Parts: sequence; structure tokens; C-alpha cells
Amino acid sequence: MTTSDAPKADEDGAFPPPAPPRLVATDLDGTLLGPDGAVSAYTREVLLALEERNVPVVFVTGRPIRWMEHLWEEVGGHGLAILSNGGIVYDVASHSVRRARTIAPDVLVRVARLLRSAVPGTTFALEKTTGFSREPDFMPRLKIGTDPGVPVAPLEELVDGEVVKLLARHEAQEPEEFWRLAEEAVGHEVTTTWSSVGTLVEISGAGVTKATTLAELCGDLGVTRSEVVAFGDMPNDLPLLDWAGHAYAMENAHPSLRAGARHVAPHHAADGVARTLARLFGL
Repeated sequence: MTTSDAPKADEDGAFPPPAPPRLVATDLDGTLLGPDGAVSAYTREVLLALEERNVPVVFVTGRPIRWMEHLWEEVGGHGLAILSNGGIVYDVASHSVRRARTIAPDVLVRVARLLRSAVPGTTFALEKTTGFSREPDFMPRLKIGTDPGVPVAPLEELVDGEVVKLLARHEAQEPEEFWRLAEEAVGHEVTTTWSSVGTLVEISGAGVTKATTLAELCGDLGVTRSEVVAFGDMPNDLPLLDWAGHAYAMENAHPSLRAGARHVAPHHAADGVARTLARLFGL
């Protein structure tokens, strides 16, 4: 697909489905949220209108639980969210983990050793259902004194049965190149992806993605993939957009999403998700 052939963000919904979707799945950073990391007044209005129509809006994000508390009110303080790139299904009302797709401790240790060998200088942190822990050299600017509740120790001492995501960081590599090296080294054991500006590879259990967990959730709810509309902006959203029946890459999305996008929503700074939903649902 050439640049001139690539789909463009438009104002009429870009080939909307014949009937409104039954479920909305949206990434957060760079997608539903504005550049300030907040939900705009207009987006909040659209989300509340969908709630009144009993249309579930599922946040599908790489964020861990600890980065979500201030956002729950935006979905009315209820419903379900998919966190940690599919590692957790979270019940918003009860503030509890409904389902966790964890990585076995022996796999974590083996993957870390393989990645350290392939890319010397790699450091690690762990996202768990119970919180966050890290190695001493992971993001050196995180001083131990500023996060006294976070366990800091060698990875082998931190692993347990609650880990949903292994974070691998390198201070000298470029983000996409580091991901490529990580995929070559450990992609046969786990799922690797990336989504942040920094050089950080996000590692989940084998077969765990935003898409596979959303597919399970939709099965529980009796919703088919053809009834789902999804939005995303970064490489970790690719499986989600490939799976959903109606998928929108953001105008500001990474080139890997824009290149194969079926539809493009306006920029996240312009409330692109909300404006597209308003058109699709006739709000």
C-alpha cells in the first residue's frame, strides 16, 4: 500500500458497519485519551451516552492496575477492562481481578536469561496482579527512596505465580530494534510487543495478547467479533485491530498500524475515538 492509497481520517465514519456495534474496545494512551492523558469532556459525554444504550466500553490497554484508578469513573465505575496487554481482566465495580493470564516462574527466569545473553545490558521489571517490582538497574532514575513500597531485587528473587507481564528495558537500544532482537531471542517462548516511547519490550505469556483476552471476554458476553469496534495506535494494538470486526487505527498511530488499517479515526488530540463513535451510533 502506497502513502497515497492509505486510508485517511474522515468525518463521515469511513464505511460504518450496517448496524451499530454491540461492544467498543479501545486502547487508552494515544487513542481514547488526549495528549494530557485525560478523558475530555466531549469523550466523557459520548461514553455516558453509550452507557445509556447499554453498549459496553472495554478499556483494552497495556497499563497495569496501578495506573488505572483515576480512570474508572470514566466508565461509570463499573464494567470490565483488559489490562497489561491481555494479562488481566479487571472487574471495575469490585476493584478485583476476574481473570489473570500469568507467566510461570520458570519461564520468566529462562526468558530473562536468554534475553540478557542476546542483548547484554537488558534489565527487567515485573507487573503482577499484586503490584510492581523491579531490578535495581531497571530505569536508574527510579530511585529506591521515591518508591519505598516497590520490591527491588534481582529478577530471580522477585518471580512468583502472580506475574502477568515482564518488562525488559535497554538504555542504549532503539525501541523497534530492541523489540526485534527480543522477538528473535524469546519469541518462541512468550509474546513480545512494544508500545512506549522508550526502549521497553512488554512480554506476556505465550499466546496472550489484547485480542486473545478480548475474544474470551466477548465469548463470555455472547458478542461476536463482527459486533466489535476497536481502536488503537501502537504495535501492541495490532492483534486487537486484526481481530475486531470493525477496526480503526488513529490518525496519529504508529506507521505499522496505519499501513494496514481498514479505517482511520481522527487524531487522539481531536477526540478521534469519541467522534467516530458518535457517527457510528448516531449520537
